[in-house]
Amino acid sequence: MTGVDLRIPRGAIVSVMGASGGGKTTLLNLIAGSLTPSRGRVMVAGQEPTRLNKNALYQLRSRMGMLFQHSALFTDLSVFENVAFPLRRHFSLPDGILRKLVLMKLEAVGLRGAAGFLPAELSGGMARRVALARAVIMDPMLILYDEPFTGLDPISIGIIATLIKRLNDALGATSVIVSHDVHETFSIADYGYILAGGRIIAEGTPQALHDSPSELAQQFLSGNPDGPVPFHYPAPCAYDRALESDAVAGEER
Repeated sequence: MTGVDLRIPRGAIVSVMGASGGGKTTLLNLIAGSLTPSRGRVMVAGQEPTRLNKNALYQLRSRMGMLFQHSALFTDLSVFENVAFPLRRHFSLPDGILRKLVLMKLEAVGLRGAAGFLPAELSGGMARRVALARAVIMDPMLILYDEPFTGLDPISIGIIATLIKRLNDALGATSVIVSHDVHETFSIADYGYILAGGRIIAEGTPQALHDSPSELAQQFLSGNPDGPVPFHYPAPCAYDRALESDAVAGEER
């Protein structure tokens, strides 16, 4: 990533969009302190993750929630234990309190009745909701979403989008959504960035992005195969290679 100046206001839902390989997931890793920038710095709640010692970084990350692209549930743990995992990792809570907290979050995503299920018994949309409950179990100040709508049917996408908005407002949190789903993301985002080649090519409200003069941004938002992003990956001209092959074959004869 080069020359990226990105600001995420407290309490906002901010989308980061762009074609695959544009730097979106790299940005999430930088925010979480998993990667160290070669130049510049990343500030989260007034702290620079890469300059923190192990314990301080651990404490900062405990104030973040993460919803992974494919839910990343522990397959051998029940829905209840998947959601309870962060609480057990960070605190020693009495069983009664832990149970109330977990069931409260499962109720918030509509899956209190599925607490005893294993991940293999869940649909894709249900698994994503469990992952969302786990991401917010500790009432984080910042929630990171890595492709929250990927692989879901239209109904499940709508449910997840609604839950992201409701939970962000209820918790007073800040949300960063990395996604390719333009319609659903724009329906809940306050502000957005479009990345290409590791750079920001457009930013603004959803309406401002739709009106962006950037041809790259317009091609991404419209899904048009014709534009600055070529259909063909750069390669020697197929016609030239065919001529070369014919010439070689002629010499051999």
